[in-house]
Amino acid sequence: MAVTEAYTLDMSAILMQAYSLGDMINDSVETADYLYWKKRKDEDPKVRELVLLFDKKKELFEECQRFGHFHPDYHAALDQVKAIQEQLDSLETVKHYKEAEQRLDQLLYSISQTIAQSVSDTIKVPGNELQAGGSCSSGGCSSGGSCSGGCS
Repeated sequence: MAVTEAYTLDMSAILMQAYSLGDMINDSVETADYLYWKKRKDEDPKVRELVLLFDKKKELFEECQRFGHFHPDYHAALDQVKAIQEQLDSLETVKHYKEAEQRLDQLLYSISQTIAQSVSDTIKVPGNELQAGGSCSSGGCSSGGSCSGGCS
């Protein structure tokens, strides 16, 4: 057997295991919970209303942000974005969605860490953004974008 044949066999076995792992993740409680709350959040009329308002205020803030703190409306625009974000964060569907997102992110991070450490202790694992507090699921992330009011 040639070296390339052995490599192909090894690679196909690895890919099959990866697909199996992906299926297990897709079938996990964390994924089901996340998808459930994502759907509930997306269908919540109050969330939709606040996301539309958030997008408008975010656009105003981005216009002010071009000039920085020296723009006369900068702080007012930022405060409006933060106020709407707080309103979104206070909604039950958004709270549950963010909690489910956190649990799924932790699962994926743990799996990545386990795989990396099984190969070598020196392999770097991609950072866990939600663990680091980088999530902003209320406004920007809830609408599929990113917010500019202090979120990542």
